[in-house]
Amino acid sequence: MKQEQTQDKVFNRRAAILAAGQLTVFLGLSARMYYLQVIEANRYRVLAEENRISLRLLPPPRGEIIDRKDRPLAVNVQIYRLVIVPEQAKNVGEMLTRLSQLVEVSADDRRRVRREAKRRRAFVPITVRENLSWEEVSRIEVNAPDLPGITIDVAQSRYYPFGYVSAHILGYVAAVSEKELSGDPVLELPGFRIGKNGIERRYDLELRGRAGNTEVEVNALGRVIREIARKDGQPGRGISLTVDIDLQKFITKRVSLERRASVVVMDTHNGDVLGMVSRPGFDPNAFNSGMTVGEWKKLASNPDRPLTNKAIAGQYAPGSVFKIIVAMAALESGIRPNISAECEGVLEFGDELFHCWRKDGHGNVDLVDAIRESCDVYFYELAQKLGINSIAKMAVRMGFGEVLDIEIPGERPGLIPTKKWKRKVRGAAWLGGESLINAIGQGYVLATPLQMAVMVARVVNGGYAVVPRLTKGFDDEHGPIQRVTDFPSLGIYQRTLKLVQQAMDEVVNNPSGGTAYRARIIEPAWQMGGKTGTSQVRRITLQEREMGLKKNEERPWRERDHALFVGYAPISSPRYACAVVVEHGGSGAKAAAPIARDVLREAQRLDSAATRLKKVAQNEK
Repeated sequence: MKQEQTQDKVFNRRAAILAAGQLTVFLGLSARMYYLQVIEANRYRVLAEENRISLRLLPPPRGEIIDRKDRPLAVNVQIYRLVIVPEQAKNVGEMLTRLSQLVEVSADDRRRVRREAKRRRAFVPITVRENLSWEEVSRIEVNAPDLPGITIDVAQSRYYPFGYVSAHILGYVAAVSEKELSGDPVLELPGFRIGKNGIERRYDLELRGRAGNTEVEVNALGRVIREIARKDGQPGRGISLTVDIDLQKFITKRVSLERRASVVVMDTHNGDVLGMVSRPGFDPNAFNSGMTVGEWKKLASNPDRPLTNKAIAGQYAPGSVFKIIVAMAALESGIRPNISAECEGVLEFGDELFHCWRKDGHGNVDLVDAIRESCDVYFYELAQKLGINSIAKMAVRMGFGEVLDIEIPGERPGLIPTKKWKRKVRGAAWLGGESLINAIGQGYVLATPLQMAVMVARVVNGGYAVVPRLTKGFDDEHGPIQRVTDFPSLGIYQRTLKLVQQAMDEVVNNPSGGTAYRARIIEPAWQMGGKTGTSQVRRITLQEREMGLKKNEERPWRERDHALFVGYAPISSPRYACAVVVEHGGSGAKAAAPIARDVLREAQRLDSAATRLKKVAQNEK
């Protein structure tokens, strides 16, 4: 009995201890629950909200680009985009494999996504593919439960309605490279693109706009359940260009059979570039539709340089086109235009012989004759009297040897040599014979087609320093881009300008020796003036001259001369200036002048048609 009482006491004591322990645990848990549910409730509510509430940036619509008649050149279109969020997908490689079983994902895209997933923050979405078809979107959505971290976005993509026709002017947009990431989170948005060339690049910040943001509720798979709040951004600014897309299309078609060529047409008074074409070109839409690495390499390594805008970056010996500059320098220095020279086909200077393009010579010629018939010997003699520095000063006044800031990247300055330049760059003194060869647009002198067009515009507009422009203004409340419209006078005598214009008229319209007579415009009201040029691409040896020169068409393509022509129209009241270069085209009169004729004629035709439409509209009012 006593033993049983002792056992009961032990049991009761143990039970009491156990109960006390349970009570302690219960009180501890209760206290913790009270702490979590009451004291820390607000903190954990915020954390819970953060787990299911996502703040996302909204890319702004890119500003559109239109031509001078308000026709769209660069617009935005709606597309479906396949996006992956590495943080939610967990295993990116495995998810890409799973996706490839549903829709096509190229090896290049898979490598790119894996590379970006490693270098970017895990919560940043990455574009897998763009331009999905509705069928592909449906396949992804049906399998959505098995694709955590995968979403379909409705996005905007850049589209160029005229494709390669305006590619070198507009440029293109493409994905942001690692080097271009500047800490701006907008640049990390899936599929976000920036301007890479042309107007798209020059005015990228204006076209880009400002991003908005949206607060959305997402589920465990990262899919949006609902939108809670939204703050719209600011769309990019639209830009209006000076280009006439009808003329641009015409020029593109006109030079389509040439392997390499460039054309510039501009208004002689306000500098508006109405057309600018470089051949070959490229399709800017290819950069949006998913260009492969192989396609890019093929484009970039093409020896005909389709990505280069030859109208502003092609630097050519201007050939006889440069004789306009030498003639103006001579007239401004006081040399009378009626002073003649005897051309026998060759001029001896020192111990060298300088040949005229016409082997048997031009006979007795004055300045107008020499320009009309493009006599080399006459300009050799002018060069002896003037010297290279006087020629260079006039060339710079007329727009050569400097960047004209045409508002798109890649413009080159060309080269106008001087004695100082040669001493600095070549470490040698200037030789007298070098002045002669540069006076006919060979030697060191280089110019772009744009510079040649500007030269013509300055000759025929009364001697004003017009500069070219591609943009008219922004299509918003800020209005036009501020531009100089009252161009300063170059201080050139009007008699000089009129005499050069007369000579350029005779080059085209005088049947007695005009080098471009066969390329004239027949309609009297639309007639053009101009100057032919043929630029050698290699030195002709004495042995070749003695054996007889091969015709251009008999030589390998790369050894043929470049063909050039500059012109203006109409003669009675010049409004349009034009420059044409056909690489390895042979003769300026045969290859370049006919192109300029057709282009200047079309520019006037379009202008006449527009004038008629305006009159009709005014009458209807």
